[in-house]
Amino acid sequence: MDSDEDERIPFSQRPEWSDIKPVPQDDGPNPVVPIAYHEDFRETMDYFRAVYLADERTPRSLRLTSEAIAMNAGNYTVWHFRRLILETLNTDLHEEFDFIENIAKSNSKNYQIWHHRRWVAEKMGTEATNMELKFTRKILSLDAKNYHAWSHRQWVLQALGGWEDELDYCLQLLEEDIYNNSAWNQRYFVITRSPLLGGLPAMRESEVRYTIEVILLNPDNESPWRYLRGLYKGDAEALVGDPQVSCLCMKVLSVRGNTFALNLLLDLLCHGLQPNGELKSVVEGLTNSESDSIDPSLAIKVCSLLETLDPMRSNYWAWRKVTLPSHTKAI
Repeated sequence: MDSDEDERIPFSQRPEWSDIKPVPQDDGPNPVVPIAYHEDFRETMDYFRAVYLADERTPRSLRLTSEAIAMNAGNYTVWHFRRLILETLNTDLHEEFDFIENIAKSNSKNYQIWHHRRWVAEKMGTEATNMELKFTRKILSLDAKNYHAWSHRQWVLQALGGWEDELDYCLQLLEEDIYNNSAWNQRYFVITRSPLLGGLPAMRESEVRYTIEVILLNPDNESPWRYLRGLYKGDAEALVGDPQVSCLCMKVLSVRGNTFALNLLLDLLCHGLQPNGELKSVVEGLTNSESDSIDPSLAIKVCSLLETLDPMRSNYWAWRKVTLPSHTKAI
């Protein structure tokens, strides 16, 4: 099909399609709300139904699916039949990558495109690794939080490989936008899944240092706080036992109240942290004299602060206050 719609030749006027009888869409005898399809779209789908019902897996059918997809890239049946044709014809899948990339330019969040792309990459195997990583980079450079691109990239890494430069790629994205929560998520995915890094235990120390540096530069960025928690996932003892974490909370809170620091400190206290005098002094400096006289518990003071600093969740912090573990009442 010519890129200029004005020069498009109808299927009914193409000699190579003269033997095909188009199959109109059956909307029943009395359609309630008939759709006013564009004539080119209607004709294309009529011819598609004809070859689909005849299971005609030929080069012309493949070209027809290209036209149908260009008109509606979300038609699952067309994509499915295209895959059947590609398999039957044993088509060069490098050309298919070019086709997908062209369609994706204006449909980067279309489920069918990504599903088809994965199918093609899977057929090609490790030969497709670099192409897929480059393709997702291109999409993410336009939309850094495109879920489909991230999901596809993670599949490529796990199924085809390519882990070598992924941590550097995450660092690059975070240097461009430290608030990019998708890049933080990918960084966690890499350190916990990459067969080259040794897993979370091997990466924890260096990742904690990096994350703390980022937090201190901007304590109001929620993403690194959540990432820091993830570095101790399932190991509360290690979280409480790492002095870097409580020290971070103290440094941030010594400047001003911060909900993320207080939230983390509350969890530390609930899991058995025994705060030193300096940390107690910092928290007490954020409270008023009235709250000090009500209850000496540091955990209760933290909950009270959070009720004030995080009014949207004040009921939650009030609930946390009344459900604190008994050992925190004496701290």
